[in-house]
Formats: sequence, structure tokens, C-alpha cells
Amino acid sequence: MDIKYIGADEAVSLITSNSRVFIQGSAATPLALVNALLNRATELDEVELVSISLLGDIRWRKEAVINTFRLNSLFVSENVREWVNSSSGDYVPVFLSEIPGMFEKNILPLDTALIHVSPPDKHGYCSLGTSVDAAISAVRSAKKVIAQVNPKMPRTHGDGHVHVSAFAAMIWQEQSLPEINYARKADACSMKIGENVASLIENGSTLQMGIGSIPDAVLSYLSSHRGLGIHTEMFSDGLIPLIEAGVITNEHKKVKRGKTVTTFVLGTKKVYDFVDDNPSIAFMDVSFVNDTAVIRKNPKVVAINSAIEIDLTGQICADSIGTYQYSGIGGQMDYMRGAALSDGGKPIIALPSVTSKGISRIVPFLKTGAGVVTTRGHVHYVVTEHGIVNLYGKNMDQRARLLIGLAAPEHREDLEREYIKRFGGKLTTITRAM
Repeated sequence: MDIKYIGADEAVSLITSNSRVFIQGSAATPLALVNALLNRATELDEVELVSISLLGDIRWRKEAVINTFRLNSLFVSENVREWVNSSSGDYVPVFLSEIPGMFEKNILPLDTALIHVSPPDKHGYCSLGTSVDAAISAVRSAKKVIAQVNPKMPRTHGDGHVHVSAFAAMIWQEQSLPEINYARKADACSMKIGENVASLIENGSTLQMGIGSIPDAVLSYLSSHRGLGIHTEMFSDGLIPLIEAGVITNEHKKVKRGKTVTTFVLGTKKVYDFVDDNPSIAFMDVSFVNDTAVIRKNPKVVAINSAIEIDLTGQICADSIGTYQYSGIGGQMDYMRGAALSDGGKPIIALPSVTSKGISRIVPFLKTGAGVVTTRGHVHYVVTEHGIVNLYGKNMDQRARLLIGLAAPEHREDLEREYIKRFGGKLTTITRAM
């Protein structure tokens, strides 16, 4: 099989002005291609970049770049957050499960896809590796696909196989994947929240974990559980010891029984090595993995997601700080609803009661301009380091009382005062969390 590799500059010369370019994300961000493209800023006009979550050193902080390229983000990551919130960036509110359909139905038609893959096997197939998610749909939908081939990209099983004949150009770039150690980020507060959440998880449950230190903290308290399954958008290091110890068996799942189902992996080299050529891990298209109708088929789905703030009626803001776009909707609503519809399922929002600056995350009203990701009609369990409450079936007055009981003690008096203003009467006893 005759495979020709060219330089990154030559590869991105295929991209023209007035085009839309998809960039594969997370640990699979194709940095060599992205930065080579940005270096062409003075040669191009009006190029839109579409991505979910990017990692690594993306060199966008140049006047020529922001004058030429517009970042239209589907989920905002730290390294481009300022760009998204600038005059040359924007954000598309969308459920993660629906992103592939936006490409396939030409709502966001793609001219080019920049992807990051493993070397081709003897049959000419590369793997999308750590991020199949919406990347497989982008590959199928884009007019041109340019691949960064990396021998350090794990070859993963599932939907993410692409034949070299699909590529308009290929570059060879050996580089280590970006790493995030969530266990190292965990503090005493995260661990207490993790312990509280773990107390809600029954044997035989199917788990979904969002991004951050809290989901990994939850996993650290599950070593005595049995027969757990995994159907999640994200796979991280915290799952490895549970799989190796036989805690995670996937035996009770209805969807892909016996398989750990995910759509992308993010963590340290240990987890990238673990998923490499591992047939027990199925990396699937996110339109399948995050489909509420698919999620609900599994028993006892426990969805663990986070929030930036929650108001006293249960509205969850998880994507913005006021009008400042911080992250995105992602898969939170896909799983909150899927878990709620699952037999014995538990949708959980887990968050510290205060920010790093000591500001309460439980608030009378969301900040002006804040986005509601999970509505008060969808919220069930809320967990902080101070306890657990279940808001499902509770009226507004009851919700406020329960949530005040989850707040940090130093903020409860102010919240009680706001409660009295809104609901009237004199509050004598706040219902405390479990």
C-alpha cells in the first residue's frame, strides 16, 4: 500500500478562504495541522473553525489570526475560552448527541475536517483513537479530510476506523498526547462530594461520568460495589482500577452488554495505554452513545454531572458565568434525561457549595445572562459536600428549603433571607440535606 506523507504546511494549503473547518478535539486535537493553518492567516479570508473541546498550545493570540479565523465553538475549553468570548468567536448551544446530525444534515456543512489518527494497519485503516465522538461524523460529512498521523495515538475499537483512501492529505507527526490528572486535582471537598454521590449508587448500576475531579472522586469510593456497567461519553483514569478489580463487569447492561461504552477518553498516559487495542472498550459515535432512547435502555443509570451554580428553584447553570461562555451544554441533558427515564435511574448534579473564592454556588437567582442547561423540571438529585437532596416532585417552597440545607453554613442566613422575601412568612426551620 503506497502511502504518501507530506508536510503540515503543504497539507493545509488545501484549505481555501470562505470555508468551514472542523477540528477534532480533546486529547486528539491535531495541533500540528491547526497551528500550520493559523500560520496562513495573511493568505486567507473568512475561515470558520468548528470544534467541541480543544487541548494543547493553539497559537491564536495574533491579530492576523483573529482577523481571518472565527472560532465557532460547540463546547468551550480553557485554551480558547477568551477567543470564543471575543469579537472573533462564538458558541453554538447544542446537545452533544445532536452535533453529528448538524454536520450530516448540512446545518453546519463542513468543507474540511482536520483529524488526528493512529497509523494505518495492514488493511489501510486508521483509528480516530481517543476521540470518536462527533469526529467520525465530521469525517463522513466533510468534502476534504486532512489527517495528522501519530504513532502515539492509541488504536481504539468501535466506530472510529477510517481508511486512508478518505484522506485528501496525510502528515506524520509523532507527539505525546496532552494529559490531565483529575485525581491530582481532587481536594477534601471533592472527595466528600464523591463519597456522598457514591452512597447513591447501587450494585448493578450503569454509570455516566462528566468531566472533572468529582467523577473520579466518586469512582474511588466504589471498590466494594459489584456488577457495575459503563455507558458514558467520557472515559478517564478512575475507571481502570474498577475494571481490573472486577467491579465493572457490564454484565447487567442492555446496550453492548459486556462492553464499556464511551465516545472519548481523557486523562493520563496510563488511560491512553489502557484503551489501546482493548476490545472491551467500545468507542462509539456520540449520536448513539448520548441518545436518550439508548441510555434509558440500561438499568439503574446513574448520571453524574456538575454545575457552575443552581438557584433556589433548581435551575442548573453549567455552561456560563453570567454572559461569559465558560464551557457548553455538552452531554449533561442527554444523560440527565436518559437516567431519569431509566428503570431505577438517578440523575445527579454534584457541585461544591462554594467557589474557590468562597462565593456560594447555591443562589437566589442565576446571574444575569446565565444559561440554564438543566431545567428545574429535569433536576432530581443535587449533592454538595454538605449532603444530598432529591428535588423531584418537590414544589418551589420545598426546593428552596432543601437547597439552603446544602449550602455552606456561612451563606445560609443570606439565602434564608432571600427565601423569606420570595416565599413570604417567617422561616423557622430549614429542611436539612440527607
